[in-house]
Amino acid sequence: MQRESHAIIIGGSLAGLLASRVLAKHFDRVSIVEGDFLPEKPAPRPGIPQSRHLHVLLNRGKIILEEFFPGLENELVAAGAPSLDPRSIKWLTPAGWAPHFSPDVNDLIMFSRDLLDWHIRRRLAENTNVHFLEGGKVTGLLANASRAEIAGVSVRFRDRHNPANIHEENLYADLVVDAGGKVSKTPQWLKSLGYEPPQETVINAFVGYASRIYEGSGKLSGTAPVLVSTAPPFRTRGGGIVPIEGNRWLAILFGGDRDYPPADEAGFVEFARTLPTPTIYDAIKDAEAITPVYSYRGTENRLRHYERLARYPENLIIIGHAVCAFNPIYGQGMTVAALDAQMLDKCLQKQRERYPEGDLTGFARPFQQKLAKLHTVPWTFAISQDSRYPGSQGPKLNLATRLTIDYMDLVLKVMVGDAKVCQAFLQVMHMNELPTILFHPSIAVKAIGQLVSGGQKVAGTRQN
Repeated sequence: MQRESHAIIIGGSLAGLLASRVLAKHFDRVSIVEGDFLPEKPAPRPGIPQSRHLHVLLNRGKIILEEFFPGLENELVAAGAPSLDPRSIKWLTPAGWAPHFSPDVNDLIMFSRDLLDWHIRRRLAENTNVHFLEGGKVTGLLANASRAEIAGVSVRFRDRHNPANIHEENLYADLVVDAGGKVSKTPQWLKSLGYEPPQETVINAFVGYASRIYEGSGKLSGTAPVLVSTAPPFRTRGGGIVPIEGNRWLAILFGGDRDYPPADEAGFVEFARTLPTPTIYDAIKDAEAITPVYSYRGTENRLRHYERLARYPENLIIIGHAVCAFNPIYGQGMTVAALDAQMLDKCLQKQRERYPEGDLTGFARPFQQKLAKLHTVPWTFAISQDSRYPGSQGPKLNLATRLTIDYMDLVLKVMVGDAKVCQAFLQVMHMNELPTILFHPSIAVKAIGQLVSGGQKVAGTRQN
């Protein structure tokens, strides 16, 4: 009788949930080890500290999630998640208000992170080979005698009803996937097994944000969604207000260079008043708040270079924020998690073609190298924005990246007066197209022309 194949995922983050959907196709059993006890309805949990804030699923991510979970979009809408035509969103870019355009990007589904995670967990529960091991904290990696292969994980489990009741257990698997987020302990665990921990690149612009949810009826019933981008180094403050499920509106304020929005009610509203447009302030100043103000400041960009390790063990892969964490203010995280899972699926399919019996020899290291290439574009976007803040800490950008930043500033100036350029820019933002389309001659001529004409100043004055 053939042995049952088993994959273990560390962490029930979105990256872990999507990975489990993929692994369920390739392994007989999939175990998700999650430190929290998961809520039985959409609700915040300690393991997702940023869940109370704005989450955006970019168009590319929405397409992938619909492929993984057919009908998910309809389920979210049926649960009250608003579907927004992109043209309904007022967007103040660093160069001015974005123009109206014919949408090449599909409608955006706006929801709380709690609602999305709950629906995905519910769909995963339909797979009989996916198991949630709640209240489990992974304490280390298990390896074979030569330490060349990872064989499983050691876990400390808490009892849901009696937290003082703790027991240790070793879980063995053919593949271990670390989706434990920025707090991943894999670098330390590898070091304890005799491996060099990965080098890290960290760029921190000290961006912080604060969010609050408001009742959607009454004063906010006629509000239009608004996004106000920061424009460092000229403008460090921004914000947004969008509808979410339950006839509610979520307002988020953010600032870089330690220009953090306050977490008290008066300070939160006053911060909104200082933005370059009064739209968010006008919307919330007399609105009925239904939650406190929640703040979050863990926004540094952190890239762990597993792809550079001279020695790397078999049967271990690292995905999501455990390997590449972006400043969440740019809304890339959930879509990149979906892209990671999609790549995992493709790589496992190729591995099965090579080894039909399920041998994973030679799989882990090439996967990390391909993942590193996948992360290049979103990583470059995030650090190119954060490096603009004068107080940003981290390695200096190379000349090519700096020139790209300067060019994108010119594209932004063109975009506010050219709907076609705006459409192209949004296709890149939503990861439907590579940034190379913004260098097409039809756009490049207009962008470079700004150098001759002088263009308009980025980060303009206060507008309605």
